[in-house]
Amino acid sequence: MRKSFLVLSSLLAMSGAALAQDWPTRAVTVVVPFSAGSTPDVAARIVSDRLQARLGQPFVVENKPGASGNLGTAAVAKATPDGYTIGVSIIGPLAINTLLMPSMPYDPAKDLAPISIITSQPSALVVSKELAVTKVGDLINLLKSNPGKYNYGSIGNGSLSHLAMEALALQSGSKVVHIPFRGSPDAITALLRNDVQMGMLPIGAVAPLAENGQLRLLAVSAAQRMKQFPDLPTLEEVGLTEVVADAWVGLIAPKPISADIASKLESEAKSILAEPAVREKLQAQMTNAIGSSAAEFQARVDADFARWNRVIKAGNVRIE
Repeated sequence: MRKSFLVLSSLLAMSGAALAQDWPTRAVTVVVPFSAGSTPDVAARIVSDRLQARLGQPFVVENKPGASGNLGTAAVAKATPDGYTIGVSIIGPLAINTLLMPSMPYDPAKDLAPISIITSQPSALVVSKELAVTKVGDLINLLKSNPGKYNYGSIGNGSLSHLAMEALALQSGSKVVHIPFRGSPDAITALLRNDVQMGMLPIGAVAPLAENGQLRLLAVSAAQRMKQFPDLPTLEEVGLTEVVADAWVGLIAPKPISADIASKLESEAKSILAEPAVREKLQAQMTNAIGSSAAEFQARVDADFARWNRVIKAGNVRIE
């Protein structure tokens, strides 16, 4: 009996390895839980194009926006875990939404396998040109002197841009009113009109407007100063060490996906994101190529979950 068990185990291991070696033998669907043209969509399409070229099968991007990213992420979580439906997602559907929403259509820890963080885009602390501040210290002094007078725009309740500004208010001891919008375009329009006076928004979305003088950048969430803006300090440089606003995009798969297929996907993602042409293409979008391991991806999710849990509790953040 023991010999039979060992033989069976060996055969299963061999079949799993063979499955990974053959995969994919047909088209793979890549679900994006946000609309076409969004940062996750752009990252997914760049990586999908290279996966298709390297693996010889179509990788078809399918956009499923809605419910703060939960709709598309749920589609991945509920898919057959055979490697033919994968997806991308961000910190909201993978962690923050579980802290803010009374119920979720999936359990990120039980239903989703992290594969690799593929990209990360810094956010910028940006203000309306009508606001008479040019430095972060000036902004904080203004807010502390006028509690509740000024508004900030975010790309939605519970979004990274929402929680990052809450973290700024908490760390600086200031009070500013949150005005949520449906996405970056609406939040930026409000900034241009001075309906809101500030925000923590994706650098790629606000940089062109700052370059032509329509908005003013005060700081960036990158670990180091960006080469495109060498005079723009990082949030950490100006003392906002608790404000982390890098918007990463991760490659995910439904559990229990074969360990061999997951490993193959991780390896392919790392190789693709090391390609100079891919890195240059992403850099043009002010997005950094990452290519992490699955373990590093999970560690980042866990760290962000703990960080934003503290902010949500301290700031008594609620979504309607």
